[in-house]
Amino acid sequence: MREDYQRIHARVSLDAILENMESMKANIAPGTGIMAVIKTDGYGHGAVPIARALEPLDYCQGFAVATAEEAFILRRAGIRKPVLVLGFTFPYSYRRMIREEIRMTVFLPETLSELSGAVRELGAQGAGKKARIHIKVDTGMNRIGIRPDAEGLSFVKEALDTDGIQVEGIFTHFARADETDKTAVRHQLDSFRNFTDLIEKETGYKIPIRHCSNSAGIVELPEANMDMVRAGITLYGLWPSGEVKRDIIALHPALSLHSRIVYIKEIGVGDEVSYGGIFRASSKMRVATIPAGYGDGYPRGLSGRGDVLIRGKRAAILGRICMDQFMVDVTQIPEAAMGDEVTLIGRDGEEEITMEQLGELSGRFNYELACNLGKRVPRVYIKGGGVLCTRDWYEDF
Repeated sequence: MREDYQRIHARVSLDAILENMESMKANIAPGTGIMAVIKTDGYGHGAVPIARALEPLDYCQGFAVATAEEAFILRRAGIRKPVLVLGFTFPYSYRRMIREEIRMTVFLPETLSELSGAVRELGAQGAGKKARIHIKVDTGMNRIGIRPDAEGLSFVKEALDTDGIQVEGIFTHFARADETDKTAVRHQLDSFRNFTDLIEKETGYKIPIRHCSNSAGIVELPEANMDMVRAGITLYGLWPSGEVKRDIIALHPALSLHSRIVYIKEIGVGDEVSYGGIFRASSKMRVATIPAGYGDGYPRGLSGRGDVLIRGKRAAILGRICMDQFMVDVTQIPEAAMGDEVTLIGRDGEEEITMEQLGELSGRFNYELACNLGKRVPRVYIKGGGVLCTRDWYEDF
């Protein structure tokens, strides 16, 4: 491992991500494609290396992101498969999105007219391309999208009739697919199906790509496969919630987080550790300092609750986690020494610390933990047992 990555780094297994894709593919209907959701820089794992690894898969229909800028990054990196922006896109981005054939989510009439105008302007400049859109339908999330009603149908008809617009897809998003009780999600699914059937009946046009299933749906709702599914958190080997069954598909966590011991000292009875003195030793102890903290995205909520792994053994966090450092108890690991690797997330020997476990302890979400790993944490990408590439922000200015 690189010397300048010793303080902290994340290892991302592209092999695990590929295995997770294959596992999901085996659980969906033949002919159903998978769109890989790599927004928020691939949930903190790294969107570009992941997209490059997945793009050759014939059943990977493309990538979903949250913003125009995330889509532009993929295009600059050479990703050619379809990219869909799942959220609202602002008019400043329309012309570039049309030029680069980036799909956008649409649900407002004014967006249709603005896109049509942008297409006309580009056409006058010799760029004869259409705006490819996916219509968002709100079946119960109450976030963005048209309602599956008469007004919504009128919007779809307008979109189909607007010059320069190509309606490529239509989708909805499940609000409660990760719960044991599937009543609400099945109501959403029925509402979406009925609406798309109505569109086809009223217009004579079958929108080519219908998609509604998210990660939890991929695992537990085969009836929601349709033309495409959107693989988010499960792509990274993480579970949508504790209620989702774990015996249907096999998932492999892709990311592990590592640091080093930089100092070991002994403390006596009554000695306090870290800010506020919330930990006070009741006996003689051996304490190790780890040069990582909440400034790297490691949750402060693990203070006095979490563990790390050192030489295959658990070491409890003592006192408050600082912005850049925290302390752990190595009294029962006498062999622990300065320079030893510390696993903050991942496996060491027979022991493992998962993001789900850390989320429970810190009161945070496993999604949030992954997304919040910051720019001080270099990423090291592993494929075929070796380092494929690395990424850091040391010269990001």
